[in-house]
Amino acid sequence: MNELQAILEGFESSQKSGEITFLATVVKTQGSTYRRPGAKMLMTNAGRMIGTISAGCLENDVFEHTQQRMLDGKPIVVTYDNTASEDILWGFGLGCNGIVQVLIERLETESTLNGIAFTQECFHKKHLGIIATVFAFEGGVDVKLGSRLLLYPNGKILTDIKDPNLIQSLSADTQAAFANQKSSVNNYQLALGSAEVFIEVIQPPTSLVIFGAGYDAVPVAQFAQALGWQITVVDCRANEATRARFPMACDVILSRREIVQKQVFIDAYTVAVVMTHNYLDDLEILKMLLPSPASYIGVLGPKARTERLIEDLRLQEIVYTTEQLKRLHGPIGIDIGADTPEGIAIAIIAEIQAVLTNRSGNFLRNRNQPIHQCYESNLKLLVTT
Repeated sequence: MNELQAILEGFESSQKSGEITFLATVVKTQGSTYRRPGAKMLMTNAGRMIGTISAGCLENDVFEHTQQRMLDGKPIVVTYDNTASEDILWGFGLGCNGIVQVLIERLETESTLNGIAFTQECFHKKHLGIIATVFAFEGGVDVKLGSRLLLYPNGKILTDIKDPNLIQSLSADTQAAFANQKSSVNNYQLALGSAEVFIEVIQPPTSLVIFGAGYDAVPVAQFAQALGWQITVVDCRANEATRARFPMACDVILSRREIVQKQVFIDAYTVAVVMTHNYLDDLEILKMLLPSPASYIGVLGPKARTERLIEDLRLQEIVYTTEQLKRLHGPIGIDIGADTPEGIAIAIIAEIQAVLTNRSGNFLRNRNQPIHQCYESNLKLLVTT
């Protein structure tokens, strides 16, 4: 379970217990900060805190804001400016030289614009969704702090924003975010004022299918579980493919290679690891995976073995496109000198994570760009009537 899943679970349990819940979301950052826009923390009136918005330096202060400044239930934005040198001694002592803006809102269970409830729906139905949240405005723009627009995969929009020009622009920008799957912070300049909006892409959890239920597959599943991935294990051996061996898996499928394609669901959010240690099983599984929409396909074993698999498929007059073959990683994993099942599992999961985030997997000390993904920050000049 990852942080966001823990927050969703915490929200669900708080509803059952009747606790009042608050959500803190990092909506904008400048300079060096530990967390980026989208980082969240759930808080309850009973004092529970789930998730982090910093390295542990700001959480208690944010919670105090819910106790002292939010008695009326209205959202607030708190800005933490750690750019001054004296902050190390007299401030929060972060030494990060950055600015963090945090939106704190009370979660209304009955509201159709509840961002956590919307995220729960995206996770349960395994689809993409977009949340646009107003976290600052000036002038006579017809919005409130925390006003929101939600975009569903079928194009349906829900919003409590009243300004028609802002709605029109947000509709276009959320649809663009749905297509390019990139979050952004936009400043909209309107005739009557301005509004700053965090447009957040909600991704469904990654689905990992592990073909092979040997002991070396167990640490792969364990590390994937820590990242919140939904795990499916497939094998033809009844004594290997068991719930007892893979309690962390959502599903354990006992299948033969001849019928495996009828029993396993693969979509664009699926990553696949082939580690059956059986050549003919791997051949049939690759035959199924390569034309599929899976975003990553890794094959355990030497490079020559993977090349032989592809060559044998070619001899069956099965030809794959360059784009299809680009998703194939064999040998699987990044080069960290791993020679134990646990070390190899780390190499495998690290490579998949790098592929999913379009990163190289190299040492960060050799990186000449910011460590974190850069969110787009856009100034939007709107034509108004």
